[in-house]
Amino acid sequence: MRVIAGTLRRRTLEAPPGMDTRPTSDRLRETLFNVLAPRIEAARFLDLYAGSGAVGIEAVSREAGRVVLVERAAGALKILRINLESLRLRSAVRVEAVSVAAFLKKVRPESAEFVFDIVFLDPPYDAEVEYALALGLLGNEASRLLAQDAVVIAEHRRKCKLEGRYGALERTRVLEQGDAALSFYKAASS
Repeated sequence: MRVIAGTLRRRTLEAPPGMDTRPTSDRLRETLFNVLAPRIEAARFLDLYAGSGAVGIEAVSREAGRVVLVERAAGALKILRINLESLRLRSAVRVEAVSVAAFLKKVRPESAEFVFDIVFLDPPYDAEVEYALALGLLGNEASRLLAQDAVVIAEHRRKCKLEGRYGALERTRVLEQGDAALSFYKAASS
């Protein structure tokens, strides 16, 4: 794994051993950030189920304004912190070592620190219930964390069909690549 573009281009990243954490492939990350290119600079970026931190690190490399990574698995957190340390990003990225549900339920956006322009989520493919949980919270009670015109992107198996709507979130686009897909959501117009 490596950083695709930006200030950290070509720097290598560690990945957790085993199959519990499946990092977003370089090719899919490149596709994702090509789509996000017009809006990534200075964006407030939230990476849920961050794993090795590759997506959030890519956002930093491409000059996102603030990046928050949420991950609770001990093995993934260890690798994530190794990656941040090796790239000297420990102070540039906030790591929340809690479950996604706990983070989304507890965070209050009283300050701009917890309002996001881009939210990326990539739960373990075998944990399909996590998609409905996270997207459901973001479309309802955690929608307060979304900036006006925010985009929420879920990486999932191509054959896993996510709902077209979760509360106020409505799917606007699906990009498929190999066995993976990216579903893009925005808050529906009232």
